[in-house]
Parts: sequence; C-alpha cells; structure tokens
Amino acid sequence: MAIGLLVAGITIYAFFKVGTDAVGGEVAFKPLQSLWFATFALAPGFFLPLEQEMGRALAHRRAIGQGGRPVIRRVVIIGIALLAVVITVTLVLSPWITEHYFDGNWVLLVALVLAFASYAPAHLARGIASGHGRFRAYAIVMGADGVVRIVLALTFAGIGITAIGPYGLLVATSPLVGVLWVASRGQLRSDPGPPAEWAEVTPNLGWLLLGSVFAAGLVNAGPIAATLLADPSQSQLVGWFGYGVLMARVPLFLFQAVQAALLPRLSRLAARNEIHEFRAGFRKLMVVVLAVSVFGTVAAYVLGPIVLERVFKAELSNGTMAALALASALYMIGLAMAQAVIALKGHALVALGWGIGMVTFVLTTWLSTHDLFRRIELGLMASSGAAMIAFGMALKYKLSTGVVPSGSSVMDAITDMPFET
Repeated sequence: MAIGLLVAGITIYAFFKVGTDAVGGEVAFKPLQSLWFATFALAPGFFLPLEQEMGRALAHRRAIGQGGRPVIRRVVIIGIALLAVVITVTLVLSPWITEHYFDGNWVLLVALVLAFASYAPAHLARGIASGHGRFRAYAIVMGADGVVRIVLALTFAGIGITAIGPYGLLVATSPLVGVLWVASRGQLRSDPGPPAEWAEVTPNLGWLLLGSVFAAGLVNAGPIAATLLADPSQSQLVGWFGYGVLMARVPLFLFQAVQAALLPRLSRLAARNEIHEFRAGFRKLMVVVLAVSVFGTVAAYVLGPIVLERVFKAELSNGTMAALALASALYMIGLAMAQAVIALKGHALVALGWGIGMVTFVLTTWLSTHDLFRRIELGLMASSGAAMIAFGMALKYKLSTGVVPSGSSVMDAITDMPFET
C-alpha cells in the first residue's frame, strides 16, 4: 500500500507537467485541472466507503473461515445503485457544470461521468484485495492508475496531441487497467459462503459515506472554489493556484505512505487488546505527523515558489505557499486523528468532524474577504483546523470511555484514506 501510494503521488506531478506542456500552457490546461480535482473530490468520497465496508466484511469472514462471495455480491449491488444515482445527478446538472466549471467543454463532462464508472470498480477491487489480505494486488490497482496515465500522456504528447479531451479521458479510464490486471490473475476471486444479510455489509456505511464525501470534498475544495469564483480574466491565476495546492500536498503523500506501513502494526495491537501499546504506537505516529507538518510548512515557505516556478512556470508568493502547506498539515493531523477515532468505533463522530470542517470552509470563504485566493486560503486553514479540533475532542472522549478497538473498526481505519491521487 505504501509503495502504491508513492507511485500514485509521483505520477500526479508528472502528469500535470506533461499535460500542461502538451496542451499549450496553464490557461489551456485549467479545465483539465478542474476535472482532476472534481474527480478526486467526488469519486473517493462516494466509493471509498464501499471499499471500507467490503474490506471489513471480507476480513471478518476470512477470520472465521467463511467464503466472501455473497458479501461481494451485496456490495456490488450497492455500488451499482450508488453509481447510478451519482451519474444521474451529474447528467441533470450537466449544462451548469459544463458551462461554469469546464468552460463549455462537453468532452470533460463525459470524462467526469466515465471517471465515476471507472473508480467505482477500482474501489470495489481494492476492498476485495484488502479484505483477503492481498495488499500487493491493492497496490497494483492504486499504482497502475498513475503509471498508465503518465505513460499514455507521454505517448499522446509525443505524437502531438494538443486537445485536452484525450487527456481528460485518460484521467477517467486509467484506473480500469489495474483492476483488469489483478482480475485476470485471479486476485479478486472469493470462495462461496453463507448468504450475506444487508446488515453485514452496511453497519457503518451511512456514517462512512457522509464522512468520506466531506473529507474528500474538503481536501479538494480550494481549486474547485477557485474555478467557480474566479473571473474569466483570472484563468492563469487559477491554474497557478491549483499547482500550488498540488505542491503543498507533498508531505501529505509521504505521510500516507508511511502511515500505510505503520497501521497494520496498530491493527495487530488492537486485535490482541494491547491498548497501552496501541496508544504508544499512535503517539509515535502523531510525532511523525507533527514533524512532517512543521517541515512541510517551512519548506513550502522557503522553497515552494522556487520549485513551482521551475517545474510549472507558475508564480505564487511565499505566504500563499505557506498558507496552503499549513492547511495541508492541519488536514494531515486531522486525518490521523480521524483514523484513530474510527478504530475506536467513532464513525459518527468522524462524519461530524468532517462536516464541521466543510461548513467552516463555506462560511469562511463566503464571509472573510473578497480577495479570491486569500478567502480560499483562509477557508482551507480554518476548515482543516476546525476538523482537527473536532477529531481531537472525539479522540479524547473515546479514550476516556475505555472503548476497545475491534478488528472491524481497525480495518475501517486502515482503509480510510479520503485523500488520494
């Protein structure tokens, strides 16, 4: 999982660089950038909970020696229904989305719909892989997405394709390659087992879905808000801002890769009811988070504008880069706390915390100032800080009540990664 996250993260920056150069600069690339952030605000938000519940239910059945095929069928049915709802709503809103968000490009609207249809099976495949302990297959599904995307983007650029439509379709369809690969190798198979009731696969689905939509939306809220609030004359600035957000996420990528390697140990401690060791392990994890947060914010202030100018030819101030990095750091701390709260069976509290963060972003962006980027920077910092405080309070409450993590709750926590590629 850690390797898959790193590969996915590295290929993002390569794709943005190749895509920007291929289509003729950041102004031409902006609608594609908008597609990117919309895809990863919505697709993980809606389909990550299915992955979590699939993994949890399959892991439980595997532990008691039962086949998981009935579980897979149940979750796939839910996935198809949810996908139909998401696509229907998108199509109903398609004229507004196309005109105000994609600068009138209908191909990118089609790409957004295809992205939902691609990432839904990708999340289901990852749930099957994690539930059976096939984390190599999980990493392939996650990493192949980025690898396929950048290889084909380089190919398109090499043969002179300059229209943004084909690159948008790459964003939409690249996750299917990894799914088809692991499926062809039999790594998504499961044995027959007793019938699965709906209650077996949906005990926390509602809370996970609500929290995931808010969390994924919050981490991508900055570029989306910039696209919707900016004047047509600010297209280049919106593109630069998106690059800045992406650059500020580097510590978050590194943290999630480290976290993916550490969480299985916390899972084993929880399964053995070694609560004191569990707390000690989590404290060590938080030390890493705080260290990465401080380093990332300082580095963004000192080096961010220089790196941004040399890589993307974008111009943002030291203060803007520091603000974006601080918002990312607060989000990272909050995410680590949220996963601990989920491990302690606090799914509803996590949904509430992310909801508080989203409301804070909307209110701060709306009421703080009329300066486009300053209002978004303040919104990102305030919202991530509010969510972090909410999770800190929830974690303190859960620990004070003596709640013991279960195998199921820890599995939900391990796969709770609303921030993705």
